[in-house]
Amino acid sequence: MALFVLFESASGYALFEGLDMDEIGQTQEAVQETIIDMARFGKVVKLKGFKPFTSAANALGEINMISDSICSEDLKNFLEMNLPKVKDAKKAKFQLGVSDPKLGNSIVEQTAIPCVCNDHIGEIVRGCRMHFTRFLKALKDGDYEKAQLGLAHSYSRAKVKFNVNRADNMIIQAIALIDTLDKDINTFVMRVREWYGWHFPEMTKIIADNMQYAKSVLLMGDRARAADHDFSGVLDEEIENDLKDAAMISMGTEISEDDLNNIKQLADQVVSLSEYRIQLYDYLKSRMNAIAPNLTVLVGELVGARLISHAGSLINLAKHPASTVQILGAEKALFRALKTKHETPKYGLIYHASLIGQAAPKFKGKISRVLAAKCALSIRVDALGETSEPTIGIESRAKVEARLRQLEGKTLGVASGVAKGKPDVKKHDKGRSSDTPALLTAPKSYNPDSDATEKKKEPKSEKKDKKKRDEEEEEGGDEKEAKKAKKEKKEGKEPKSEKKEKKSEKKEKKEKKEKA
Repeated sequence: MALFVLFESASGYALFEGLDMDEIGQTQEAVQETIIDMARFGKVVKLKGFKPFTSAANALGEINMISDSICSEDLKNFLEMNLPKVKDAKKAKFQLGVSDPKLGNSIVEQTAIPCVCNDHIGEIVRGCRMHFTRFLKALKDGDYEKAQLGLAHSYSRAKVKFNVNRADNMIIQAIALIDTLDKDINTFVMRVREWYGWHFPEMTKIIADNMQYAKSVLLMGDRARAADHDFSGVLDEEIENDLKDAAMISMGTEISEDDLNNIKQLADQVVSLSEYRIQLYDYLKSRMNAIAPNLTVLVGELVGARLISHAGSLINLAKHPASTVQILGAEKALFRALKTKHETPKYGLIYHASLIGQAAPKFKGKISRVLAAKCALSIRVDALGETSEPTIGIESRAKVEARLRQLEGKTLGVASGVAKGKPDVKKHDKGRSSDTPALLTAPKSYNPDSDATEKKKEPKSEKKDKKKRDEEEEEGGDEKEAKKAKKEKKEGKEPKSEKKEKKSEKKEKKEKKEKA
């Protein structure tokens, strides 16, 4: 049976015909030796046909079809032109060797050409790839390598959907650096305040802002020269006057010029890092508006960037349901609650969004659930949509704000511009139809079983009077019994209650004697 081998190259489709298959050998070592030697491999196969790709776009389309194991129209026409005609694959007198079994199934379905895929075919394809430029003498040196490189780049871009303006990896790096800078700046500022506080301790309470504190240290230096400097570009007039007055009566220790220089260098680092942090935030803001505009409108730049960073990418975040987006970042609390059988957390990173911050504590859980649902939709639009404008984000934010005002008991649709919903017509009369409540339906026959008599309710004042009477009667009965007992004691008679007790005692004594 004749054997043909299909080879997909970067420059086009090639079809090889097997000549003397016994020459290739049976063992794996013999096959490898035959493949390496071009003189021997040239006796095994020969080039039957070649169809070059017409353009780079055509090459990319064909390779995408091959990678998806689909037989394209170009490949189908190429095989039908260079192979014998076949009506039934079982009756064919030849086989087509392919490197992918799924592609072989697709070729069989469309052309009825019998295909085979095994290790033997894989070794022959490897030899065709190794000596391909020798079979095609029209190719110049370096042309095939350029075609391979260009197709590899275009294929990779198409697979990863590469877009410079939508690279979410930059967002992940930027938000990680911002978090690191915040920690470092806070640590350095604390060290500057503690270090310079030995020289001028009163300055810590006067200047609360960290940037103003660091700039004042750079400008002033020694507190003895505070009156000689102008702090108008850094501090307000009142704070400047308080600072100069406190510098004159400060209780701090004197420090050397060398110590002061080291403090200034640290303060300079604080100022430069703070300025860089502002620039980095502006960069992150522009990237978020370009990559995830709808998510940015809903939760802001920082919270949106942290959600993307936590998920790993925008595509991964789009795969999460709304319930996962809601508690993203609170995994430890979630598993701890599941383990201890306590209540699960209601929010994670999304808690820092401004909409949840505006809600009252008792409504934060409900608003976080609504916001997470809208965020899940917005993320999918950002990840899979083609527009770079907040199409659904503005409407979603308006709906979340409307829900927040509804929970707080305020009117809907005034501040956010959301149209008021039509109030549902409540049926106060059963005789009115559901479709047209303004019209009465046909009267129904009288049903005496549906009648019910209403019990007359007694007023509260009468109930109170009854209670008082009952209490007075009980008290009166107790008083009468007490008076009778007193009279009997005065007359020397025993009270009835005592007589009954004595009688019961006597009976018990008699019963004991009889038993004994």
